[in-house]
Amino acid sequence: MRNFSKTIFEWYNQNKRELPWRGEQDPYKIWISEIILQQTRIAQGWNYYLRFVERFPTVAQLAEASEDEVLKYWQGLGYYSRARNLHAGAKYIMEFHKGFFPENHADILKIKGVGEYTAAAIASFAFQLPFPAIDGNVFRVLTRIFGISTPIDTAAGKKEITDLAMQLMDSKNPGTFNQSLMDFGSLQCTPSLPKCSDCCFAFSCVAKEQNLTTILPVKSQKTSIKTRYFYYLHIIDGEKTYICRRSAKDIWQGLYEFPLIESEKTLSQEEVLAHSFTVELLKNCQWTVETITPVYKHQLSHQTIFGQSIVIKIKEGLPIIRENMLFVLEKDLVIYPVSRLMERVIGG
Repeated sequence: MRNFSKTIFEWYNQNKRELPWRGEQDPYKIWISEIILQQTRIAQGWNYYLRFVERFPTVAQLAEASEDEVLKYWQGLGYYSRARNLHAGAKYIMEFHKGFFPENHADILKIKGVGEYTAAAIASFAFQLPFPAIDGNVFRVLTRIFGISTPIDTAAGKKEITDLAMQLMDSKNPGTFNQSLMDFGSLQCTPSLPKCSDCCFAFSCVAKEQNLTTILPVKSQKTSIKTRYFYYLHIIDGEKTYICRRSAKDIWQGLYEFPLIESEKTLSQEEVLAHSFTVELLKNCQWTVETITPVYKHQLSHQTIFGQSIVIKIKEGLPIIRENMLFVLEKDLVIYPVSRLMERVIGG
């Protein structure tokens, strides 16, 4: 423990990644980068970060933007609640901090969507405050090196790792310490096939010594995966079509999609067309089925979604317009923020 910070700093100086937000001192841009990286790989998030901060370079400009525009710039990253929280957080900072990003850990935690990890990252990177940023990489590195078997998805496990990180942290360089651990977990102590043979902790790592690298870290619960079936009605009426904005407390809230039938099982084309939702929607129309797209599989962390679209052409009459439906030009679909699955359905 005495030499831990020195060892990890030496490794970091030789191996650190060059990233567009690395060395950034602006807490606003650090906040953006950390929220993007919460559920996104660096390779995917890189260009999104650059585009986002170019369009919204300050808290004020993000706060002033419409939610639709913020979601459009986020489109493709998934976990859209992150974008909505950023937007709400920017408005909060404008209202309660006069547009200046808060400089202490407690106030940073009050920003919507900011948890312990993100607050610690911002506090240490921007303001050099000694708070350990504990993410999956840090859990893995510390449980392996120190042989900790307490499940990391329990309160006891999280506290044990946080307390240990506090003991190990160089209080003079907390930002560098946190970034060193993150990079070490991403590049050296990887989830599978860690590079143990040339590791700077090879002679002190409990997991290597006791052959526990495939066991640690320990989790007490397995994540259950829910399966959902989405059937979209792509209704073409001249040069226009119908879309709805998702408003429920569910995935993709605030994004747009074609009118949707969700099922707990697979449905045939006939079953979709005979569904009460379809019948009610099209009861005043004459229509034909133009085509049906392939079934697209979309994987989320806790859900598997199978999506398909039936393209329906209106010959006469008007569909029953519901409160949340918009009648838009087909060519304007690109303006609206949509999910990755919806992108594929549109292109299908």
